[in-house]
Amino acid sequence: MPSPLLDVQSVSKRFGERVLFDDISFSIAEGQRVGLIAQNGTGKSTLLSMLTGNESADSGKIIYRNDITVGYLRQEPRFPKGATVLEACFHGMEEVLDAQLKAKQILTQLHITDMEQPVEHLSGGQQKRVALAQVLISNPTLLILDEPTNHLDLEMVEWLEGYLQRGNRSLLMVTHDRFFLDNVCSIILELDNKTMYSYQGSYSYYLEKRQQRIDATMANIQHANNLYRRELEWMRRQPQARGHKARYREEAFYELEKVAKQRIEERQIRLKSTNVYIGSKIFECQYVSKRFPARENSSLPGKLILNNFYYNFARYEKMGIVGNNGTGKSTFLKLLLGIIPPNEGRFDIGETVKFGYFSQEGLQFDEQQKVIDVVRDIAEYIDLGKGRHYSASQFLQHFLFTTDQQYNYVYKLSGGEKRKLYLCTVLMRNPNFLVLDEPTNDLDIKTLQILEEYLQDFPGCVIVVSHDRYFMDKVVDHLLVFKGEGVIKDFPGNYTQYRQWSKLQSKEDTEAKTKASNTKEKSAKSESDNNNRNNARRKMSFKEKREFTLLEKEIETLTKEKEAIETELSTATASVERITELSKRLPILNEELDMKELRWLELSEIEEA
Repeated sequence: MPSPLLDVQSVSKRFGERVLFDDISFSIAEGQRVGLIAQNGTGKSTLLSMLTGNESADSGKIIYRNDITVGYLRQEPRFPKGATVLEACFHGMEEVLDAQLKAKQILTQLHITDMEQPVEHLSGGQQKRVALAQVLISNPTLLILDEPTNHLDLEMVEWLEGYLQRGNRSLLMVTHDRFFLDNVCSIILELDNKTMYSYQGSYSYYLEKRQQRIDATMANIQHANNLYRRELEWMRRQPQARGHKARYREEAFYELEKVAKQRIEERQIRLKSTNVYIGSKIFECQYVSKRFPARENSSLPGKLILNNFYYNFARYEKMGIVGNNGTGKSTFLKLLLGIIPPNEGRFDIGETVKFGYFSQEGLQFDEQQKVIDVVRDIAEYIDLGKGRHYSASQFLQHFLFTTDQQYNYVYKLSGGEKRKLYLCTVLMRNPNFLVLDEPTNDLDIKTLQILEEYLQDFPGCVIVVSHDRYFMDKVVDHLLVFKGEGVIKDFPGNYTQYRQWSKLQSKEDTEAKTKASNTKEKSAKSESDNNNRNNARRKMSFKEKREFTLLEKEIETLTKEKEAIETELSTATASVERITELSKRLPILNEELDMKELRWLELSEIEEA
């Protein structure tokens, strides 16, 4: 049996008094696609950093098979200063020429089209996509991916999903995207309570088996508690009274105490508020248009976001917004909130509406503050109605901040914990209309489940922009689909229903085109048969002979051009602009060749007759 690609043996890691994981072991064999799940702040990214040699373990061994290469996608990518997009993709690679075509194809799929621009001029999300392209292009033996779906729109996520499913790829990834986990990974590792658990199956299988593990653990704790109470009475007696007892009973008591004092952090309470009021008038989008002009000294045209768009938002509505990156989803939210003005039209907002806005750029804290003080500065408690209140501490605890974490300084939090704290500051203001722009980025799955429940029970209005398909299915009741250039479709359903409808529409369109093509072919065949019968009765005219000779030369010239284009496309030396130009020319050339060859065949039949 071949050795595993990666073998982690009894590894432990701690920072000061805080233990991240203790004596964990797992391995990854060739062809296995492994998903790693854990709460924010429990050491997922630290573990990946250890696996790639950027941090050391306190104890244990991390062993790689000698003949393998490892590709690592960080949460925060790093590139050589001044490098262009293509140079960043090939950084550290030896065989650059062989990978150029693949690089251009992958970058195009990830909507990076200007490959000669400096990578430092790109947004953070675009840089993450370049880093993802870099890792995929290098074609390593083992892929290690830290949140690969962050900053990808739904179309890109589905493309990456299909890419990773193909072939015998080996990968270890951290992701909160549950559909992605379910569709790509066949093994789930869960880092929980400093221990690693392994589940040989998809995410759906993991959920089932994890619950069985928790139920068994809770039953074991209950049994240990019953024994513990009896043994505690014995231990409390005077030492003289139990001096004759065996020493092993004392040792067994302390082991029993460890089990009895375990805690399974499984929440049973949903945070339902009845103290949120919103009037019948919410907002009306009155024929709004928004366009951005072309930038100076740029070859790119201006961008149309909204075109005379009308929409009347209903009470208690939960709307999802989806679409490719750059189609205007975040811009629409900023227009609604009055952050940027429209070119034409207006938003008429109801007087009772109180927005709570979670933005992609809003993560700003005093790093020297304690977590609890950040929330208390907003409110000491949140009124849930009917005499119920949640203090700032209880609210944080609901979103999985332990008491110790609440009294930690903000700078000690992980990136995901800071995002979670930012979310708590938005919700703690008790808004009646939530506007959430990519709230799922960097949040762990447990927090996502809590947020889903919160939004399902939320007695106000919600607009959410997210690429997380599972989250959207759980939360929204209809979609605005931004298709670009001001085209927006209102779809009455969740994301999965929209995708099913889209596939059905595509199928119907294909069938209609096939039917039309078959009708055209039958008509052309009938006409050709008539022409053949007529051609059999007559001779070629002087003009037709001249056309016949000319066609032979034209077909030869076009065929050579076609072969040259196909050769140039396959060599991967052309620029992106040249590839685009050749890709546009090739179908035109094929159509022209088809027409000339068909005419040549008609004339050749007359010649033979």
